[in-house]
This record gives sequence, C-alpha cells and structure tokens, in this order.
Amino acid sequence: MKDLYRPMFLPDLLIRALERNGDRPAVNIGDETLSSQQTRDAISRYVQAFRARGLEQGTGVATLSKNRVEVLFSMGAVMVSGCRNTALHPLGSLEDHAYVLEDAGIGALLFDPAFSDHVRELGERLPGLLLLSYGEAPVGEDLISLAATFAPARLVAPAVDSEDISALAYTGGTTGRPKGVMATYRSSAAMAQIMMSEWQWPAEVRHLVCTPLSHAGSSIFVPLQLQGAVMFVLPTFEAGAVLEAIERHRITTVMLVPSMIYALLDHPRFAETDLSSLQSVYYGGSAISPTRLREAVEKMGPVFVQFFGQTECPMTVTVLRKEEHLTDDLARLASCGRPVPWAHVALLDDDGKEVAKGEPGELCVRGPLVMRGYWNKPEETAQALEGDWLHTGDVCREDEQGFLTIVDRKKNMIVSGGFNLFPREIEDVISRHPSVAAVAVVGVPDEKWGEAVKAVVVARQGKAVDTAEIIALVKRHKGSHHAPKSIDIVDAIPVSPLGKPDKKALRARYWAGAERLVH
Repeated sequence: MKDLYRPMFLPDLLIRALERNGDRPAVNIGDETLSSQQTRDAISRYVQAFRARGLEQGTGVATLSKNRVEVLFSMGAVMVSGCRNTALHPLGSLEDHAYVLEDAGIGALLFDPAFSDHVRELGERLPGLLLLSYGEAPVGEDLISLAATFAPARLVAPAVDSEDISALAYTGGTTGRPKGVMATYRSSAAMAQIMMSEWQWPAEVRHLVCTPLSHAGSSIFVPLQLQGAVMFVLPTFEAGAVLEAIERHRITTVMLVPSMIYALLDHPRFAETDLSSLQSVYYGGSAISPTRLREAVEKMGPVFVQFFGQTECPMTVTVLRKEEHLTDDLARLASCGRPVPWAHVALLDDDGKEVAKGEPGELCVRGPLVMRGYWNKPEETAQALEGDWLHTGDVCREDEQGFLTIVDRKKNMIVSGGFNLFPREIEDVISRHPSVAAVAVVGVPDEKWGEAVKAVVVARQGKAVDTAEIIALVKRHKGSHHAPKSIDIVDAIPVSPLGKPDKKALRARYWAGAERLVH
C-alpha cells in the first residue's frame, strides 16, 4: 500500500516534462540548441554511464564545473539514478572543496577539465574518489566519451521515499565549517511546486541563466521544463553579456542576485539596450537596497519578483510580487514580501513565543519545504529545529498588511552602548544617498561603546561621498545611536562565491588579532 499515495518527486517530474515536450527546444548554450527529446536521450546515456562505474542509488556525487550543457545532463542523471547530489562552487577554495567531499562521503566527482590541477590535488587527498571529466583531461576518465558508448533508453524514476536525502547543500559557513543541509525528495518537490505557483511566470518563458548551473541556476530546471520553456545559459555572469543576451534572444525571465542588478543598471550600455521583452526578473539571495530597487523598477518597469528562502528551506518562503513593488514606498521595497500559502511562518522571541505585530522576532518556518537536518550534526539540527520550527536566524518585523521586512541576521546584530542595532536598517538608510552605489555595515571593536557602527561604502561612478552627510542622514532617519561612528570608502565590498556581501570577511578586517568577536 505504500506506493498507493506516493507523490511525484523531482525525478518523476523531470522525466514527465521531457517526454511531454518532445521536439520543443529546451536548452540553448553557446551555439547549440537542444530539444527536450535530445536532452532526455543525453540524460539516459549519462544514467547508464553512472551505472557502468558503480554509481547507484544513494551514492554521493559532486560537481565542479563552469556552466556547460553536460552539467545539466549529469544533474538530470543524478536525479534519475537516485544519487545524492552535492555542488562545489567554481570559486571555492581547495580546502573548502576537500572538506565538503570528505564530510559528505562523496563517491564520484564530476568536473570540467579547466579544474584539472585542482581536481588532481583533491584526488590525492581523497584516493578513493572516482574522477569523471566533462571531456578529455589529464586526470580522471572522460565522462562524455563514456556516455557516448550507450544508446538512449527509457528513463525510470528511482524508488525513493519522501524523507530520503536527494542532496547535501553546504551552507556558506558564516560561523565555523560549512554544514551539509539534508534536502529530501519531499522538500525539493515542494520547492518546485512553490516556484511554479508563486513566481508569476509569463505565458512564454525564455529564461536566461547566468548563475552557476550547479547551484541556483539548476534549481529552476525542472519548473522550466514543466512549462515547456527554453533555457538560455551563459558561461558566467558578465553584465554586458547579460544585456546582449536579453536583447538578442528576447529573454522574458531571468534570475539575479542584487549585486547583478546593480551591475546591469551601472553598465554603460544599459540605456541603449532593448530590454522590453523582460516580463519577470526574479531576485533574491541577499538584501537589496530599496533605493536601487526603486531605480530598477523605474528604469525597467514593474517586472520584479522577489523570492526569499535559505538553504534550509530553499528558494521561496516569502514573495514580493510585481504589483507590490511600490516605488513611492521605500519601506515596502525593503520588504521581502508575504509568506507563500505553502509554508507556515511565525516571528518568535527567544522563548519561542510569537511577538506582537511590528516587533522584531526570529523568522521561523514549518512545512514540507523544511530540511531534514544537518548532515552528521545532531546538536546543530536539534538547535535549528527546536520546538518543531525551523529557526532561520533572520530577524523580521511584520507590518499591518502582513509584509515581512528582514531587519538583519540574528548573528549580525551590533550591541553598541546597550542598544541592539541591526545593520540592515542602517544600510537601507545609507543606500538612499545619491552618491552611494553599495554599502555594508558591521560592528567594530570600540573601548567606549563595546561595538561601534562602521559603514563601508562604494561610491557611484563620478561621485564623491560626503561622510558627514551620510552620518546626518542616518541620525535623521534612525537616531544618533544608529549613526556610523566611522565610514570607509572602498572600491568594492567583498562578496561570497554566491555573490552575497561577505560580512564575515568584512568583519575580519576590523577584528584581526582580537581574542573574541565581541567587545
């Protein structure tokens, strides 16, 4: 009877979509366009190649590659084979990659030949690791050639349960080593369902991917295939190339992180590029400047859809819809939207009780989207899931209309002179200044205040930043205790491999040599 009510998981959905779409174009990458049928046949060959090398249901498989079509083939094959997927970011360090491979118990590493030297060192550290290359390489076996030896066969979804682990996705490691988040077949199917229903898709979807396929870029693959969409893939993000691709291919949807939106707005060819085909610009991954978001809406139209989630409850817990981007209301543009109907959300205090509306509380989530836990970390899992809620670590406020605004990460809070200050609130004010292109706020050690507010600012091109004006601006909007005690003008704010402002790296500049990271 257990199969009677078995739901459809991502492998089932992928197979169904590829078979249904047949000869319709599915993927465009470089000068090559592949139909759904061709994509299905390629995935079938990779499934057989995996089996020939002993990769079976439950085997950990990692991918290290720039964007190329073989990444989609192998990721589809990982799904259909029932293997456990783990992505390695192309910009990650050797130490981080080695840690993840060992911690996750990875059996096979799929890699781009451009990473051969890096992979050779990983292979030396982990001698039992099977190395499969996307083409000829001085190390490992050529996976493309191996797959070509097989004829296409029918794709059959693996016999899995809802709580089986489909992927280990490693967090950014803002505190200590990265943690492996256990994604299940239940949670990944819920993610696809929410994306399909809540992302305001246009009638014709011509989607541009310029983020790593091994990460967020591929999370959208199944929802796109279910809609019969065409997926255009760039090797990497470069603002000029993205603008050119949107105009050339008449792109209707694209997914970006805020720093990418800024780069497009600031590009010298932005004003002369025809972006009229865009109907939905999905953005998330980090907080966006409300002022820059208003600029984007005014210049590109009401096409923006914000999604908020985290690795532990991926992609979409809340949504700020197109019509909710009110350009005359910066408070609204600072919001991450309202909870989707598919998730239970509450703002809780430290005792696990709901806070009053308008008061800050930790955003907590229940529902099928939530992770199973952290890989081999029972204590951290118990802490994150305490009280049968996923504790996201994000502090939010809810307004009268039910819109949530992320005040900051709980761990980013600055304690200065007895006041609890949230950097995000200060950043939102500073970003209003017309000379500011980007800003990050951190607490730095201070003998008098314990911690002092420091703003790190990137100036707009051709503009000079008046630090006294910025301090006065914050005092006017938030009060003197929020005002920066110092401001540094820099060329760029450090970002993580995923394009998020790297507060850990930024804080390290000012806390070097300190015995502890509080003062």
